[in-house]
Amino acid sequence: MNLSDPLGNGADMAATGFVQCADEDDVARHLLRPSFTNDGETVQLLAFDGHARLISAERIEATLSGRCTIPPMRWRRLLGPAVTGVLMAHNHPSGVAWPSEGDLACTRAVSRLLRPMGIDLFDHLIFVDSGHFSFRRAHLL
Repeated sequence: MNLSDPLGNGADMAATGFVQCADEDDVARHLLRPSFTNDGETVQLLAFDGHARLISAERIEATLSGRCTIPPMRWRRLLGPAVTGVLMAHNHPSGVAWPSEGDLACTRAVSRLLRPMGIDLFDHLIFVDSGHFSFRRAHLL
């Protein structure tokens, strides 16, 4: 894997999950991408209501690379009675869009946390300079 081939050769499953910058939707391009820098990993949690309106957001600066730690207090602030869906996103300053084992485990844990509350995990996006990886597009959700 390298910066010109962010998913690595032969990553057929992931290739369907990669979206080039030019093809990003408005939420990815205008709301999420500007919040990520190459200074370190950052997690963004966006909560939407049943009409797909953004109703709350949480930004979490990562302290340890490769670890998904979202404190319960952050979930309490994000989730409310009107929330029906969450979009999770973070960046990989390394430039490699492929999800790590930690990313996969975190996505499963978040999905398990939200499901009993009737809240959908819409997607988990991993941003790099050239685009982003979508767990939903790669059929990992």
